[in-house]
Amino acid sequence: MITEYGSEDVLNVQEVPDPAPGPDEVVVGVTASAMNRADLLQRAGLYPAPGPKPEHEIPGLEYSGEILAVGSQVSDWSPGDVVMGIVSGGAMAERVVTHERMLQPVPSGIGVADAAAIPEVFMTAHDALVTQGALRSGGRALVHAGASGVGTAAIQIVKALGAQVAVTCSSSKVEACRNLGADLVVDYAAKDFSEAVDAWTNGEGVDVVLDVVGGDYLANNIKCLKVQGRIVQVGVMGSPVASFALGALLPKRASLIGTVLRSRPIEQKIEANQLFISQLLPRFDDGSLKPVIDSRFSLDEIAEAHAYMATNANIGKILIDI
Repeated sequence: MITEYGSEDVLNVQEVPDPAPGPDEVVVGVTASAMNRADLLQRAGLYPAPGPKPEHEIPGLEYSGEILAVGSQVSDWSPGDVVMGIVSGGAMAERVVTHERMLQPVPSGIGVADAAAIPEVFMTAHDALVTQGALRSGGRALVHAGASGVGTAAIQIVKALGAQVAVTCSSSKVEACRNLGADLVVDYAAKDFSEAVDAWTNGEGVDVVLDVVGGDYLANNIKCLKVQGRIVQVGVMGSPVASFALGALLPKRASLIGTVLRSRPIEQKIEANQLFISQLLPRFDDGSLKPVIDSRFSLDEIAEAHAYMATNANIGKILIDI
C-alpha cells in the first residue's frame, strides 16, 4: 500500500478487506504482479490512478492468477480459470477485481507465475506499434529503450509481424536486444541514433517510432521518419519537455501521437484487450512471443524492487511474487 508519497520506504504491506465483484466483474487470486515505471511515479505522488482516490491505494497495473469468484452476469469465465490482465491499479495484492472483458487466458506454454510479465508491456507495444502506429509486414520501426519491458515486447512483436526493428539501448544491453531479434542496435551513448537509422534505411526512414524517453529524442525521432511516418509517445523517462523545429514535421507529413492505456475509458480498454487476444495471444502459443523476465521479488521485498527498477539495470520485466 501507498499511505504517503515519497521514496520506496513509504511502501508497506497491510491487510485490507477482500474485494467483491460487481455483476460483470471477477475476483482474481493473484499469483504474481510486475513492476512498471508508473509504479515509481505513483509512489512519488506524480501519477495517481484515474477516478476518485481509493480508500486503500494499492499500486500494480498487471497480474496473473486464478479466478476465485465471478459476478452474477459473468458467463464466459468460471472460478478456477487461470488468467492474466491489466488494471488501473491494485494488482500488487492477494486479490484484485476486474471487468470480465479485460481478462486474458494464460497461454498454454507459460506458467501462471511468469504470465504477469506479459499483459502491460505487450499490450502497450502492440497498441502503439500496430493499432496507432499502423506498422505492417515489411515495414520498419524504431524502438527506444529496447531492453525495457516495453522494448523487449516491441522487438518481438515487430519481428512476428514480418517487419524490421531498430532499437536504442545502453552498451550493457546491446547483446540482449540482438538476441531478441533486433535488426539494428544502437548504443545511444556512443552514436547518434538518427545517423545510424539513416544509414540502416538508406535514407528512407522508418514507418513508426515507439518512444518512452521524450525530451531531446523528439527532434532526432523526426529525422528518422519516412514520409507520413508516425511517432507514438508512450512515456517520458528522459524529460516531459521537448523543443524541436515544428517545420520539420511538415515536409514529412508526420504524426506525433501521445498515448496511455491506464486512463482510457473502459470501452477503449476492452477494445485494446480484445485486439490483443485475437491478434497477439496465439503468438505465445506458437512460441514466436515470450515474456522476458529479468528478476523476481517477493511482496515483502517491494521496496527493494522499486529501488532496483529506478537503477534502469533490468532487461525485461521485474516480477513481484504475491
